[in-house]
Amino acid sequence: MMNLNQLRVFYEAARSGSFTSAAKKLCITQPAVTAQIKAFEDQCNLKLFKKKGRSLYLSEEGSALYEYAKRIFEYEKEVEDAIEEMRKLKRGTLRLGTSKAYARYFMPFLITSFHEAFPHIKVHLDEGSSMDILRSLLDLKNEVAVIARVEEDPNVTFVPFKRDELILILAPTHSFTRKKSVSVEELVQEPMIMKEMGSGTRKQVNDLFGRKGLTPNVLMETSNTEFIKQLVQRGEGISFLVEESVAVEIREKRLATVPVAGESPCLDVSIAYLKDQHLSHPAKAFVDMLQRMATKSPQAGGLQKVMDEYFAHWQGGRR
Repeated sequence: MMNLNQLRVFYEAARSGSFTSAAKKLCITQPAVTAQIKAFEDQCNLKLFKKKGRSLYLSEEGSALYEYAKRIFEYEKEVEDAIEEMRKLKRGTLRLGTSKAYARYFMPFLITSFHEAFPHIKVHLDEGSSMDILRSLLDLKNEVAVIARVEEDPNVTFVPFKRDELILILAPTHSFTRKKSVSVEELVQEPMIMKEMGSGTRKQVNDLFGRKGLTPNVLMETSNTEFIKQLVQRGEGISFLVEESVAVEIREKRLATVPVAGESPCLDVSIAYLKDQHLSHPAKAFVDMLQRMATKSPQAGGLQKVMDEYFAHWQGGRR
C-alpha cells in the first residue's frame, strides 16, 4: 500500500526542485527528505529523480507520478477548505421539518432570520403532519423539526416554542354565529372538515369530543388549510384551525368564529430533535437561534412575543 507521507515528501521535492526546500516546507531535516525519497523509490521500484551537478530533475516516471500527486494534494486542500467552511457555517445544509400550516404561516420568518445570520447555508424544508415529521426525525431524514407535540417519544428532545389557540370557524351565514357560544354537544350535529390524522390539530379536536364521550361528524379530512377555509366559507361544514391562520378571513368577515363553551383547545408547538444524535453545525445554529429568541426577553413574553409581533406584521401586510 502506498505511503502517503512519502508521496507528500516526493511531491514537495518535485514541486520545489530541491530537497532542502521540501525539508523547510515539511518542517523536517534534509537527510529525512533524502531517506523518505529513497524509501519511496525502493517501494515503487522506480527512479523518480535525476541529478546534474547541484540541480535536481524529475525522471520520466517521476514527471508522470508528479501529475497524479499534484491532483491528490490539490483535492486535499479543497477538502481542508470545505471542512473549515462547514465549521464556520459558510457551507452546509439545514434539514428542517414542519407542518404544512407552519411552513406557510411562520416558517418564512424563522428561515429569513436564519439566512440573515448564515447566508451560505442551504435550507431543505420538509412538510407533513406533525406525526410524519416526528417520524422523519427518528428515520434521520431531518435533524430539526418545528411541530405540534402530538405524542411523547423518549428519543426526542422537545423544546417549548409557542402555544397556538385553536378556534371554531364557520361560514358567516351559519346559524351558530347568532349565539354567544356553542357546546361540544351541538357541534356533533354539524359536518366537520378535519385536518389529517397525525396532525396536532386533529389530535386536539378528537380529544375535545372524546372528553365528552362524543365523536365528531367528519365530512372530509385534508392537510390543506386553505382548502378547509374555502369549504367552510362555502357552507360545506365547520372546522377548527389555528387562530393565526384564519385571522385575515375573520377580520374581512369571510369567515366567522364562535367560542366553544368551557373549552380553549391549544397546540403546544415545540422545537424537536433527537437526544442521542449529534446536531450538524447548521442544525445546532438554528436551534441556538430559536433558544436565544426565546430567552432574549423572558419578562416581555420571550419567543411568544416575537412570534406575535411577526404575525401582526404579516397580517397587516395582507390587508
